[in-house]
Amino acid sequence: MTLLLARSNLEALLDPGACLDALRRGFTAERDGTVARRVIAGLPGRGSATALLPGLVAGIPAYTVKVNAKFPGSRPALRGVVCLHDLGTGELLAQLDSATVTAWRTGLAAALGTHALARPGAGTVAVIGAGAQADLVMRGLAELREVRGLTVCDLDAGRAAAFAERHGTRLGIGAAVAAGPRAAVRDAGIVVMATWARRPLLHAADVLPGTHVTSLGADEPGKAELGTDLLKGARVVVDDVPLAAEMGVLAAAGLGAGHAAGTLRDLLRGRMPGRVKGDEVTVYAPVGLPWQDLALGWTAYEAARATGTGTKFDFLA
Repeated sequence: MTLLLARSNLEALLDPGACLDALRRGFTAERDGTVARRVIAGLPGRGSATALLPGLVAGIPAYTVKVNAKFPGSRPALRGVVCLHDLGTGELLAQLDSATVTAWRTGLAAALGTHALARPGAGTVAVIGAGAQADLVMRGLAELREVRGLTVCDLDAGRAAAFAERHGTRLGIGAAVAAGPRAAVRDAGIVVMATWARRPLLHAADVLPGTHVTSLGADEPGKAELGTDLLKGARVVVDDVPLAAEMGVLAAAGLGAGHAAGTLRDLLRGRMPGRVKGDEVTVYAPVGLPWQDLALGWTAYEAARATGTGTKFDFLA
């Protein structure tokens, strides 16, 4: 029997602290999570489809295959499934809503990178792009450090206001809305970007010395959030150097793999330093790795079995 886990199931099952622990274990495992292929295909209009297969994590007896459709003009913009298979037999253990899994694993992995690279005392956050991924970055970051202030910018002013109110109330902090990206980051120690931008929203002159920027938008060819001048002067950490140079932040800025200081895995395993100087600008810009889907998917699957959550379905009937 296959367990079907919808968005509502996953939101009830997943806990930010437990998911952060699962992702941290994946990043610090002796062996990297691996992927056989990552395929991105453009569709008519503004849509694209992505297939990630398979995701592996040491110690988890399963693998994942994910298929996503991305349509920036739709709500939700991301639709698809994560298929969780038994590593020994190939049995389809579960199908999970990919939009939820992707938001959780991307946002919480980004929170780990943000916390590792931002100055220890940085607590004022600017969010550019008030969607599901930024929402999870904020939830994860609040588990890792004190957040003392929030400014939000989004093309949809109503969505920005709702985001600011939701997180301001949850954290008991002042939260404001800014008219544009440059205004949003003016006093921020931490910047979180999660947009569909195809040209840079921030340049070197827009951020203060010592700022940390997490950029989630440049995850496929043609997308860019940060100017080349900002990246050239920053200490840049990614999740996978070849992917960043092929389709991520380095490719978008015309920079080679050598510009990356290293990966978050290197940093969390103590193989490289994070922030070297207090006044340097740091950037964490992941593409997203398939093993992260497995780390979150397996966490949800175990919680679902323990609580009897989800719907059982027999595809072989």
